[in-house]
Amino acid sequence: MTKTLLVTGSSGLIGSEVCLYFARELGYTVHGIDNNQRAVFFGPQGDTRWNQERLKAEIPGFVHHELDIRDRAGVLALVKAVAPSAIVHAAAQPSHDRAAAIPFDDFDTNAVGTMNLLEATRQACPESPFAYLSTNKVYGDAPNRINLKELDTRWEYAEDSYANGIAETFTVDQSTHSLFGSSKLAADVMVQEYGRYFKMPTCALRGGCLTGPNHSGVELHGFLSYLVKCNLEGKEYKVFGYKGKQVRDNIHSLDVARFIATFVGSPRTGEVYNLGGGKANSTSILEAFKIAESFTGKAQVYTYVDQNRIGDHICYYSDLRKIKNHFPKWDITQSLTETVRQIVESWQRRPRV
Repeated sequence: MTKTLLVTGSSGLIGSEVCLYFARELGYTVHGIDNNQRAVFFGPQGDTRWNQERLKAEIPGFVHHELDIRDRAGVLALVKAVAPSAIVHAAAQPSHDRAAAIPFDDFDTNAVGTMNLLEATRQACPESPFAYLSTNKVYGDAPNRINLKELDTRWEYAEDSYANGIAETFTVDQSTHSLFGSSKLAADVMVQEYGRYFKMPTCALRGGCLTGPNHSGVELHGFLSYLVKCNLEGKEYKVFGYKGKQVRDNIHSLDVARFIATFVGSPRTGEVYNLGGGKANSTSILEAFKIAESFTGKAQVYTYVDQNRIGDHICYYSDLRKIKNHFPKWDITQSLTETVRQIVESWQRRPRV
């Protein structure tokens, strides 16, 4: 019997990687939901139609649905018609900064859109695994309360209890999240609740910096991809606060897709996982400049703005111990330097916008 996958945000970085992985490696028939809302949120540089065309060309039988996940009746009808074997929800308003300018669009997309999909799944195929791409911003700026030490090129945790990074037990309360972090947290909790209350196989994946060669990185979202783009074009990159030493862990979209496939193959109920590159794939902005320069041969052009983004993390990398305990066969396969190399090559091939 043919297995069917439904992916929201299918033309985006993670959505497209998941579509390709499930089709090529697992033999799924793939349906994608995407209405290129990223171009509305971020302008022409956020356009993902090129990725939509790539999926149509590379996946036999790929079915694209031009649907906004805020359209409740449309979502209910589509999920009922497709009755997918698994659902991967990657559609979002993804920008920490943009959310404040479009609060209704942000909440309706991230929180209400997720609710629409969860209820549609419960009505049509409650036994199908549901994987939601959440964010580490659900922790707000609470990680900034951890004692840090300043090194030459990065901030680092000074407390031994965080040597492996931030775990899923870290507080989500009493902190500033940004409106984006708040809308994603609302969705995150609903994904957990549908799992626990209705006994559905759901998980919320609290991603760090999800990246890869097919990212349409822009200034307000997709830091590593956008940094490389600026480097190649000689465009000024703005560093916002923390001396450029703020740290993020980066995970390649392929490793995200591999984990989702692992979860779908052996699902659990109402789970939460911090899905990032871990300490080994962490980098500060200053360190990322050097990695990009090593592949492009071009000096990074940047200016420093002595004002951090509201709710931004000074240092964050994911503690992967829970995820590896539950799924010991999964691990990171793409190193940070290899990921940057692929991003450089991708931008070099793409037409300039």
